Amino acid sequence: MEPDRRRLVARTALRVLAAQGSRGLTHRAVDAAASLPPGSTSYYHRTRAALLGACVDELVEQDREDMVRMAPLVEAGDLGAVQDALTDLVCSWVTTGRERHVARYELTLEAVRRPEVAAVLHRGGQAVRSQVAGVLAALGAPDAVQRASILVACVDGVLFDRVVGANAGVPVERDEVLTMVRRLTALGS
Repeated sequence: MEPDRRRLVARTALRVLAAQGSRGLTHRAVDAAASLPPGSTSYYHRTRAALLGACVDELVEQDREDMVRMAPLVEAGDLGAVQDALTDLVCSWVTTGRERHVARYELTLEAVRRPEVAAVLHRGGQAVRSQVAGVLAALGAPDAVQRASILVACVDGVLFDRVVGANAGVPVERDEVLTMVRRLTALGS
């Protein structure tokens, strides 16, 4: 049961971070939001730095899980299906997954002042880029590593723009995202 409790604490911490910002992320706030007895969060993550690390680890795990769900499409070699799945993923991140990305941006700002958070975020970002490069390589894309880096950066930009940026709240059009994904994953030149 302990791994489930750890994950509950990490997921709840992300929700608290998204709702209350970095200053609102406390052990007590996570305990209350998760309906856990006082002291539960500090049992698993003694310091605030450890709690922030758990948040980053949870974000990385959620990203990995999203990529794993796409694996059967990659194995089938169906570029169109991968493009559709990636489009749906981006659209869901902007809508139902918005909270997760607000928390990610809070952590990104924390990383500016906390090298330990920056290091974990960097490793997570590299892992995502590596997974995306693997997907693109499996589909036959030339320069898969460079393309993955560009694709991830572009998706990050769209997410930022639509979640907290100038176009936050503007409905994302699936066709617009699909066009971007198709251009960024085109296997030609």
